[in-house]
Amino acid sequence: MKFLPLLSLHFIVVLIIFVAEVASQTKPGCSGHCGSLEIPYPFGISEGCSLDDSFLITCNTTFSPPRPFLGPGNTPAPVLNISLDGELQVSSSVARQCYDASGILVEETTSSLVSEKFPILTRNRFTAVGCDTFAAIAGTRGQNFTTRCLSLCDQMESVTNGSCAGIGCCQTMIPIEMWNFGAAVGGLNNHSTVNSFNPCSFAFLVEEEFYNFSITDLIDMQNKQDMPVVLDWIVGNITCQEAQKDLTTYACEAANSECLDSNNGPGYRCRYKTGFQGNAYLVDGCQEGFEGNGMVNGTGCRRIINQGDQRRLIIPLRSIRKFRTIFKPDKFYAGVSMSLLLIIIAGCWIYWGVQKRKLIKLKEKFFQQNGGLMLQQKLSNGLIETAKIYTAKELKNATNNYHESRVLCWNI
Repeated sequence: MKFLPLLSLHFIVVLIIFVAEVASQTKPGCSGHCGSLEIPYPFGISEGCSLDDSFLITCNTTFSPPRPFLGPGNTPAPVLNISLDGELQVSSSVARQCYDASGILVEETTSSLVSEKFPILTRNRFTAVGCDTFAAIAGTRGQNFTTRCLSLCDQMESVTNGSCAGIGCCQTMIPIEMWNFGAAVGGLNNHSTVNSFNPCSFAFLVEEEFYNFSITDLIDMQNKQDMPVVLDWIVGNITCQEAQKDLTTYACEAANSECLDSNNGPGYRCRYKTGFQGNAYLVDGCQEGFEGNGMVNGTGCRRIINQGDQRRLIIPLRSIRKFRTIFKPDKFYAGVSMSLLLIIIAGCWIYWGVQKRKLIKLKEKFFQQNGGLMLQQKLSNGLIETAKIYTAKELKNATNNYHESRVLCWNI
């Protein structure tokens, strides 16, 4: 069986070569990586190395290794992956609200993301986790909007792994053309009845394929602080036809590239024609550490691998339909404020509804415990003719709201 390790090694080598052939390149003279992540043009980590400032990635060297973040004008979210297919994966925080055994709030955080140019893809899902949980997400899509999620349960036995149907976990889609969001979460009853196994409520936006609910998430989300979110990116705010009129600013620089209009409003994206591969945003797709003629059936675009080079190569994410709109900060923050107000109103409404239902059940319980059901049956059968059952409302009216002047006698 010694051939198995050799076969695995061969598979790994073939995989590395394949990934290298589709790997991205950077603008000549610019650094092409930040820590373990490669930064393909039109993105860059320094002035003059990106297509424009909206594609500028901040490389924070105070971390070891350095970590990339979204550039100025955006929430400084950590960048996890960049694809020339037009997708950008970032890390977004988890909102939470936690209580101690006495029902006292001990921790509360929110989650938000502002993306100046990159809309959020609809394959992300808004998710709430908890057994006493009400969550809401607000954002902009040309107009303010709010989406909510309610998750309830009274025991762990009623919760199912992998299910987000509202029992322990709730999950809902987000609207198209979403650029920014703010999310908040709260407990309907301070987790007082479920604190032993679920002291916190959680809410977050997450890439659909990444998250799979587990019962253990009810305790502390398994210490997860962040979730991956996928953004969309396109070039400019004009069509291909308009962009090609000015070749000094036209982004599709490769000789064998073609331009595709965005199906997400103004803007376009570049790609190589069929039979070619590489970075269509560069004059020569095979440069800066790559070799080959750029043709798929030729030598391709392969990285010149140096010994000890352990940088992570970019694997393009799955392409789907992209959506985009224009962010208006004043409407965004107004929407977030309105959403928080709606959360409070809805929470109060649900709370009083639950309390009213508890009171009705309590009255029914006392009625049965004191022989009310038996008496009612005898009356209906004609066994007792001199007795009559009065409702609490009738007694209240007859006694002038139980005034002392209506007392016939005291039983002391």
